[in-house]
Amino acid sequence: MQLIRETTEFQLHQNTAVALGKFDGVHTGHRVLLAELLQKKAEGLMTCVFTFDPPPAVLFGFSDGKELSTKEEKRRLFAELGIDVLIEFPLTKETADISGEDFAREYLSGKLRAGFVAAGEDLSFGRGGRGDAALLKKLQNELGYELCLIPKVCVDGEEVSSTRIRSLVERGEMEKAERMLGAPYKICGTVVRGNQIGRTLGFPTLNLLPEAEKLLPPRGVYASKVKCGSESWRAISNIGYKPTVTAEQVMGVESYLYDFQGDLYGQEIEVALHTFKRPEKKFSDLEELKMQLQRDIADRYERD
Repeated sequence: MQLIRETTEFQLHQNTAVALGKFDGVHTGHRVLLAELLQKKAEGLMTCVFTFDPPPAVLFGFSDGKELSTKEEKRRLFAELGIDVLIEFPLTKETADISGEDFAREYLSGKLRAGFVAAGEDLSFGRGGRGDAALLKKLQNELGYELCLIPKVCVDGEEVSSTRIRSLVERGEMEKAERMLGAPYKICGTVVRGNQIGRTLGFPTLNLLPEAEKLLPPRGVYASKVKCGSESWRAISNIGYKPTVTAEQVMGVESYLYDFQGDLYGQEIEVALHTFKRPEKKFSDLEELKMQLQRDIADRYERD
């Protein structure tokens, strides 16, 4: 997949099918949109996802920058889906001031050579967010693209949105978040060396440090699954500061893998969080921590 970032000076040389959006979380609604895009790929168009960096809410101070999907996670997913080009358009006060019509002419029609455009019915872009579905409809014959507007998808009787999913994740409602995402909520990163306490207790673990912009659920223990390459293992994962073994305030994700022997230090892994089990707590000593870990593992085996 070709990645275009940190520049407004680009030019694609093939007619494209373009998806516009923020794609935070790449949820079930986004996946319907991307399926339309991939259908056009089968018909000969080059597929292009066009998103903004940073998101508009961050640029204008309406968000703390925490995201369901980091840039690296989105890049990995789009590549896995078979997207040909990902554009992370640099959003500044200047580029955000381009009118919706000028954006459609210069970027969609000119630089992207769009023959097909897919977006949610509630999209907004350009100066003041006034570029919208109505504008894209108005310009489609003149600029020569086919327009596909995707209505809101509903799950459990509620409209799927990144805002709704963020709220679920922040409350630790991982099963509901998974249904809206169409996949478990995942944290990706590189395995780093821990303090080896788990190994001395008989529970060797994998540690990763999430990226700063990653939205994390409540601190505590989760039933999870860890994937590395094509292999995956059932696991229990702790998100938090590990108060029993260290006073350092470094937020991490520590996972004990069932039926695993080996060393994944330095490898990229994916931790999928399925169920919140219990809050993080400080135990009186390591022996009490060990007993709780044994109970967590036994409970996971019984449920599996």
